This record gives sequence, structure tokens and C-alpha cells, in this order.
Amino acid sequence: MPSDALQVANLAFRYGPIQALSGISFDVSAGQIFALLGPNGGGKTTLFRIVATLLPAAPGAVRVFGLDVATAPAEVRRHLGVVFQAPAVDVRLRVRENLRCHGRLYGLHGRELEERIGDVLSLVRLEDRAADLVGTLSGGLQRRVELAKALLPHPRLLVLDEPSTGLDPGARREFWAHLLQLRDQRGTTILLTTHLMDEAAGCDRVAVLHEGRLVAIGAPHDLTAAIGADVVLIAARDLDRLAGKIRARFRERVDVLDGRLRIERARAHEFIPELVEAFPGEIEAVTFGKPTLEDVFLHHTGRKLD
Repeated sequence: MPSDALQVANLAFRYGPIQALSGISFDVSAGQIFALLGPNGGGKTTLFRIVATLLPAAPGAVRVFGLDVATAPAEVRRHLGVVFQAPAVDVRLRVRENLRCHGRLYGLHGRELEERIGDVLSLVRLEDRAADLVGTLSGGLQRRVELAKALLPHPRLLVLDEPSTGLDPGARREFWAHLLQLRDQRGTTILLTTHLMDEAAGCDRVAVLHEGRLVAIGAPHDLTAAIGADVVLIAARDLDRLAGKIRARFRERVDVLDGRLRIERARAHEFIPELVEAFPGEIEAVTFGKPTLEDVFLHHTGRKLD
């Protein structure tokens, strides 16, 4: 098998007049957690559905462990575990019954099926809830059932669409602990879509999507380091007036976002005293820090992620 779990080459897709994807290309190495980061409508779910063999990959090509999703979809599915954004468990069945039904769809039965059910229940720590009706479980526990279903066929590539949807912070942390365990202990490759910066920051690599285009790709640290500047945030009574003055005086790009001015500037600790002295009485507060993935998105698109 090739070392790349996923290869996407020049992939495009349209919904009628809407261009959802525009010539996307990237690779995902086996054993990585890879995030597709972007706002709603950015193309994440379309790409997810193509990888999951639910939409055609044309024009362009998508290969899962060397298998073309267009010409060998059945073979591709044997390598996939999929967790959709919308719940896909039967709330009227018990946890173990959900897993049995799902396993039989993959041709599993008898002792092998029961052993695999025990294995995935242990992995997501649901052994003591196996006899519970899924409808009586919390949202976080139901999400664990979803993950157990996806893991039942022993997938080499786990594909997750906004996996933290509906989870409280504690359940999110537990869910991510399970994903890290899968990567570290089983070598499972994980591809997920998200609009949450902290989730993307915990991945091995991130692809930033905006309006169907791939605008940045790399390890989270490398993406933030590539900005090459600190981020300065300024509070003032008249933001637009001060922004114009700063642009004229310092020849800097100044964005007005969320009631503050934003500037990317190297060695911000030296720039801030000069800035405050240049406009006495006009600046109410100023802070600076290292760039985040949200700054990466803003840097490449000129817009906030939300």
C-alpha cells in the first residue's frame, strides 16, 4: 500500500451555478490527523462527501490508499470509517444492537462480530452502557457510539464531518482523546472537517479552505510562523478615524474587526510605544501576541473565519 492514505488532485465540483471546489490538491500521509478548516460554505463538506464516495470526483481525482474513488468505490469503502455531522444512530435500539446492525452491513457475524463490538466498546469506554437504549444517552455518549460504529470494520482511514457538533467542552475533550489514541496506538489516519480553531491546532496538518479554494496548508505551527509577525489589537473610541491615521503614518495594513483594530507587525513590542506616542489620547488599550490559526485565515482571505 502507498504511504499516502489520501491523494486529492485538481479536484473541482459544482452545484449547478455554484463552484463548491476549485482545483483542490493535497496529500494526507498515513497515520496523520489532518483537518479541513474553513467556514460553512467553504467546501469542507463537499470534499468530505467525495472522499466518502457519496459524490463523484470529477473533474479531478481522489485516491484512498491508491484506490480511485471514482472507479473503485466499493474497495475504497472497505478502508473507510465515516462519522457524519448529523447523528446516524438508532435511538430506539440499544448500544450493542446498533453495533450489531452496523457490523452485519459489513458482512460481519458470529464470534468475529461480537469480538469487534467488545473491542470498540472498550476503546471508547462504553462497556458499561452496552445494554442502554441510545436515546437515553447524553449527546457526548451518543457521539461515542457513532465513533464505535465507524471503528467496527477496522478502517485505515477515519473520516469525520464536524465531529464535535453538539458536544459540551468536556465531551469534546474526551472525544479528542479517543482520536489521539487511535492515531498513536493503531496508526489510524484521521481526516476531519472543522471550523473550530482549537481542534485544527491539535492536528498534525491543516488545509485551510475558503470559497472552494485551498488557501494554505501545513502543520499548524508552520502556518502561524509563516505570517512572520506579531498581531497587534487596538481599542479606540473612533476606530475608522484612527485606522486611517495609522495607515498614513506607518504604511501598515489595518483591519477593523470585532470593535478593534488589527495590525500584523514584526517586533510589536518596539512598535507599540511608537504607536501610542504618535496618537496620544486616542488609544484606549493595545495588546499583542503570536498569530493563531484564525490569524492565518484572516491573513490569506482578509476575512474572519465566522
